[in-house]
Amino acid sequence: MSPEPGGAGMPRDDTDGYLGLSADAAEQRARKRGWSMVRVVPPDAVITMEYRAGRLNLAVRDDRVVRCWQG
Repeated sequence: MSPEPGGAGMPRDDTDGYLGLSADAAEQRARKRGWSMVRVVPPDAVITMEYRAGRLNLAVRDDRVVRCWQG
């Protein structure tokens, strides 16, 4: 997947690059790349879906990122 377009407050980043990383490594990578918020949740968690510019969501199972999305 090509990098997703960045908007105001959105780093230009390829979210597929986080898949398979440990939760800690993914969070460190996200902060280095300019994400102002990083939310780590279990894959089946019930979460609010309001859009937040600058937030990266990481679904983590067994300490590995299995899904990653912006907002």
